[in-house]
Order: sequence, then C-alpha cells, then structure tokens
Amino acid sequence: MGASFDIVIVGAGHAGAQAAIALRQNGFAGSIAMIGDEPDLPYERPPLSKDYLSRDKPFERILLRPAGFWHERAVTMLLGERVETVDAARHLVTRRDGETIGYGTLIWATGGAPRRLTCPGHDLARVHSVRTRADVDQMMAELDDVTRVAVIGGGYIGMEAAAVLTKLGKSVTLIEALDRVLARVAGEPVSRFFEREHRAHGVDVRLGCAVACIEGKAGAASGVRLADGEVVPCDMVIVGIGIIPAVAPLEAAGARCGNGVIVDGSCRTILPDVYAIGDCAAHSNRYADGAVIRLESVQNANDQAGTVARAILGSTDAYDAVPWFWSNQFDLKLQTVGLSTGHDQVVIRGDPATRAFSALYLKDGCVTAIDAINSVKDYVQGRALVMARARIDPARLADTDTPLKALLTG
Repeated sequence: MGASFDIVIVGAGHAGAQAAIALRQNGFAGSIAMIGDEPDLPYERPPLSKDYLSRDKPFERILLRPAGFWHERAVTMLLGERVETVDAARHLVTRRDGETIGYGTLIWATGGAPRRLTCPGHDLARVHSVRTRADVDQMMAELDDVTRVAVIGGGYIGMEAAAVLTKLGKSVTLIEALDRVLARVAGEPVSRFFEREHRAHGVDVRLGCAVACIEGKAGAASGVRLADGEVVPCDMVIVGIGIIPAVAPLEAAGARCGNGVIVDGSCRTILPDVYAIGDCAAHSNRYADGAVIRLESVQNANDQAGTVARAILGSTDAYDAVPWFWSNQFDLKLQTVGLSTGHDQVVIRGDPATRAFSALYLKDGCVTAIDAINSVKDYVQGRALVMARARIDPARLADTDTPLKALLTG
C-alpha cells in the first residue's frame, strides 16, 4: 500500500478545496491529501465561460489559492491523478496508476463530467465542452481561425459562452431543444428577456430545435444539422447540455446513488467514513420542499464543505443553506436566490425594458425565489423573503417604491 492520510479529498474543485480550507480553519491538525484529475491547482470554474474565455483574466487570477497556501497548511496535492476504485471496508482508494492510498475519512468532491452529444459527429475536432481549463485553452487556441460558432444548449454555460464569443466578434447561433432558454433555472419572463437581449446583440437564438448530427470536413466540425434537415454552418461547436455526476467508484463500492451520490444532512454517504459534497452530492433540500436534488453552484460546494468539516470535528448541524447563483451575460448580471422550480406565480418588479428588474417566484402564496437582473438591492433584500418563505401581497412585491426589506417587517 502507498501513503495513508487522516483525510483524503477526491476532487480538487471548489468543494474539495473549500473542504480542506474549512478543516484547517476549524482546527483540524491531522494529515490531508487532495487528489485531482487535472494537473492544475484548484481554480474557479465559473470564470471559464466568462472572464477566462474572454481573456479578461489570466489563469493565475482564477486560482482559488496560490501554491504557497496549500504548502503552508500542509495539504498534500496529488494532481493529474484519478481515483478508479474505493474499498470502503479497508478504507482505501486506488488511483489510475494502481497505487492505493489509505484514508481515515474520505470526502468525495468530484463534481461531474460534461454530458456529451451522442449523435453522429459528436467526436469531431472543434466540438468542445466548457468544464476545465484545458477545454477552454483548446477553444482559445482555435478561435483565431473561427468565424461562426454553434452553441448547443441554452443554460448558463451556453448563454455565457454565446455572450463572450459575440463580444469577441464571432457569429454565434444558439441552439436550444426546449421552447425557451434557461428553462430549468428561471421563469418564462426572464427567459424571454435574455432571448431578446442575445438577439439584440446579434446571437441567432433557435428554440425548439433538436440536433440530428454534427457535420464535418477534414475531421473537424463544419455544421450542425437540425432534426428538420437545416444545417447551421459553423467552424466550432460548443456543447453545454449539463453534467453527469462523477460517482461511479462510490456506486461500485456500495453507496446509494441516483442522480448523484445520496447523502444525509451532514453530507454522509451510507459508506463508513465517506462524505460527498458539491455538484455530485444529492441531498434533501428544504428550499426544494424536501426533494432530493443536486445543486451545481459555488454556494452549494462551499457550504457543504463547511458542513463536512464541522461534522468531522463533531458537529451535528445539518446543511441548511439558501441556494444562490449568478450569471454574467453581456453587461447583465443575473443573481438568483432560492429555487424557482414548481412556482405557480411570477411577479415582475420593475420594467424589463430598463434592463434592471426582478422576478419574484411564488408557490402557494410564498416567496420561493428571486431573479434579480442588474438589481443588486433586490437580490440582497429578497434573500430574507426567500428564507422566511414570506407571504406578501403580489401588488406590494411589484411596487418598486417599497424596498423589499420593508415588506418583511411591514
């Protein structure tokens, strides 16, 4: 057997890095190792489709911490390595090179792999996902020879990439299979607003379009053939259709898995001394009416990391953080607090034509989420309404003359 550590963290993204940070901040003095399948130190992923792709930030500026930070806190970094198997009974993980590493406690923070197209042509050159630094570096290396880009998927990643590539002077076609963009994360008024904004900036937004195949020339993508036979010409394809949780080794070891690995309120799996956090962890969330969900967000990664660190050190506090998200597209900042899934009413606060407004989501009369577009004050003040599941007259919510914070006390 190779080395052994008190805590082994598998995954060197936001969740894994924050778990190590939180353990040291909370006084854990034992040995910690972090195993990551990328060669880079932990870095921020949200800028990949924004500031890093646009070249507004070099890679060094999106590192979560400099190299010296990890050395000073005695966190052993095993980078460019993948864990292939977990032996829960013996408390061992096996790396791709066959070396085994022992652990006292295992924190699984592997996130997920980009969901790939399965149609013909999905494996052509110049068909990209946006998940790692290497993905975006490869895209940037090709961009000088690219005029037209087809973006498949109208979620955060696809919309952000479309906005950046448009800013870089590329002709962009956004292809979404559903009848609106951001359908899984926002209400229809917000979707329609962002569709209008993208079109106003020159993006060709195609809705309700299924992809039949990727066509190619000389081994590289040259067009996206839609189900109706139309071909969207392009020099590059970007695919943003979600992720598949990276939990196969845990599932093979006996963990309960569904859409991710299922954890309890302390982020424990059913395997002894094994926790899971971040994008790959499915948990019961009160902001989703107790449904077992995965949250793909920096907030969730960081808050679950803190929960695990405290649990390892003896706390019984359960994870109970209000979800929040953000997205930058063109000069628009979308900030979301809460989960709008299942809402039965949307209240628009402000005028979308001004490009600064909010959408408040109600379910059974309670405020469950808010999308604030260029409206930081509503985002900050609306958080308390979401946390309280406040019952407020919709007319009062829509009244921009009344601050949201006044509604909770009034």
